[in-house]
Amino acid sequence: MDVLALYGLLVLTTLPPLVPNSALLVSVGVLASRGELFLPLILLIVAGSALLGDLLMYLAARRFGGPVRAWMRRKPRRRALLEWTSGRIQRYGLPFVIAVRFLPSGRIVGALASGVLRYPLRKYALGAGIAEATWATYSVGLGYLGSATTGRPLYAAAIGFGVSCAVAAVGAAIQWALRRRALRDPSEGGGEGEGGGPHNGGEDPGGRASSVAAT
Repeated sequence: MDVLALYGLLVLTTLPPLVPNSALLVSVGVLASRGELFLPLILLIVAGSALLGDLLMYLAARRFGGPVRAWMRRKPRRRALLEWTSGRIQRYGLPFVIAVRFLPSGRIVGALASGVLRYPLRKYALGAGIAEATWATYSVGLGYLGSATTGRPLYAAAIGFGVSCAVAAVGAAIQWALRRRALRDPSEGGGEGEGGGPHNGGEDPGGRASSVAAT
């Protein structure tokens, strides 16, 4: 495949959410370790296009908060995710904006919840940028380091894909445990809307968490 076409494929598979790309990212890491691709450019493209996708989702949710909220509330699972994520963005602020990227469906729900809450754009962009840079580094780095260590591209790709699946499984387990805890402790699950400002160090993302839960 032509190098420019491969870089374009990276953009197309990382800008939109829910596109399977773990195998591709590990593979380009393997190619970079063999000198066939330029590693810094790969990381810039992957992290940059993913960040652009995050910002587009955030801006759409910020501009069309009502329709986005209504769409998220059509199904119980989406509604629970939106309310759970919104409360923690208000409570923990920037650290949770970063962390939610690594939970199942976290990239989408984190961007949408931040937009609906009108969380400050600069802070969201900073958090999403850190998260996407971290994600790009470990995703591509698995293939790069695996190939450099083993000297066998197929082994490196298999190891990288396996580690990616393990990280996703750990994220799912953490999310499940936190939601179970929130269900057992009402103050943990439903108190974010009242105290969001003080809990996140004075940030006021627009006072919208209570409207997310109430509408």
